[in-house]
Amino acid sequence: MTTSRETRDYQAADAAHHIHAFVDQKALNDEGPRVMVRGERLHLWDNDGRRYLDGMSGLWCTNLGYRRQDLNAAASRQLEQLPYYNMFFHTTHPQVIELSELLFSLLPGHYSHAIYTNSGSEANEVLIRTVRRYWQVLGKPEKKIMIGRWNGYHGSTLAATALGGMKFMHEMGGMLPDIEHIDEPYFFAHGGDLTPAEFGLRAARQLEAKILELGADKVAGFIAEPFQGAGGMIFPPESYWPEIQRICRQYDVLLCADEVIGGFGRTGEWFAHEHFGFEPDTLSIAKGLTSGYIPMGGLILSKKMAEVLVEQGGVFAHGLTYSGHPVAAAVAIANLKALRDEGVVTRVKDDIGPYLQQCLREVFGNHPLVGDIQGAGMVAALQLAEDKATRKRFANENDIAWRCRTIGFEEGVIIRSTLGRMIMAPALIASRGEIDELVGKTLKALDRTAQEYGRL
Repeated sequence: MTTSRETRDYQAADAAHHIHAFVDQKALNDEGPRVMVRGERLHLWDNDGRRYLDGMSGLWCTNLGYRRQDLNAAASRQLEQLPYYNMFFHTTHPQVIELSELLFSLLPGHYSHAIYTNSGSEANEVLIRTVRRYWQVLGKPEKKIMIGRWNGYHGSTLAATALGGMKFMHEMGGMLPDIEHIDEPYFFAHGGDLTPAEFGLRAARQLEAKILELGADKVAGFIAEPFQGAGGMIFPPESYWPEIQRICRQYDVLLCADEVIGGFGRTGEWFAHEHFGFEPDTLSIAKGLTSGYIPMGGLILSKKMAEVLVEQGGVFAHGLTYSGHPVAAAVAIANLKALRDEGVVTRVKDDIGPYLQQCLREVFGNHPLVGDIQGAGMVAALQLAEDKATRKRFANENDIAWRCRTIGFEEGVIIRSTLGRMIMAPALIASRGEIDELVGKTLKALDRTAQEYGRL
């Protein structure tokens, strides 16, 4: 499928007006971006008619794939009925109420309230103020330090960037006070001679050491992704999260889970913290909430926190123009009903997720570029390594991974490279045939990369 404009015309106009995310814009202008024009299920087509298998669900968003008519129809109906109203002026509307009723029927029972946003970055902005306000209401205003993890990602606004642990982002935009970091639980890179269980405990206990260093009376919350997404789909050892939860409870520190990527079925559970078996006080959500069809995010609060804020807090000076937007809420309702009623999450856990994980381990377990394979459900990472036995990474791992990603596009598959790891997160509705296509084209990309670097 092509459109009426030539690709080079689109590229010239794009270069004239846009600064893209996480790229050298001058280099992109010279290269010219791909112009995507159509999507259906797991496939995308560009303006020149080339077809791609989207192995990343856009940006971990399109859990139900592209061109879902039920989601499109929900947006259209709502646009006709009530295209916009706000949650200021002592008002609400049916769509946001019905969304919350549905959402909290899917969440574990210890959550009760939501503050809706437009994105995950905004959800984490709201998180900081909400956590600090909670402690203020309880008479502990000095508890305001947030602790995150190096190489964690929580968004690209200033506060969300500060919560995250990507130092190159800090260097470009600065940091905020009262935000600290501990190391990531990345066993392949940092495990040394420890067993995974030993390393998981050691990584978790950095949080305890940091709390004691800062003073428990000063620390408000610890935020982390159940598995690291943009940092490389890094899954912590099984010993990690139970110890993190113990530490947070012992020192009266709120445990805040960033579920922006992990939420809504990605691991085979509705939320990734359920896969790992811990119980956060807050959840930051977005992406899969609407399958990416329209922007929407939110901050989910435990009953414990909500009761304090509602019953004792008085006025909480927060608010967003588009919080609980009726069209976004209508799409979210349609999306969640589809995930629930079509058994999508159950299928990820019992069928298509195990199939993906099995295929990856069978096909890449002995590949000359691959040192480790991590993942669960419909999310996975191939760790590139020079020597699998010693977990020795390539000195130029980023270059190798970027080359593999580029070749992937040539082979018609979209996968992502992050810090020497090839990562993927296909739509939850994938068929076995689509998984076979994803794995087969990824293998071609890895084989071509290995040949170029003299490893095959």
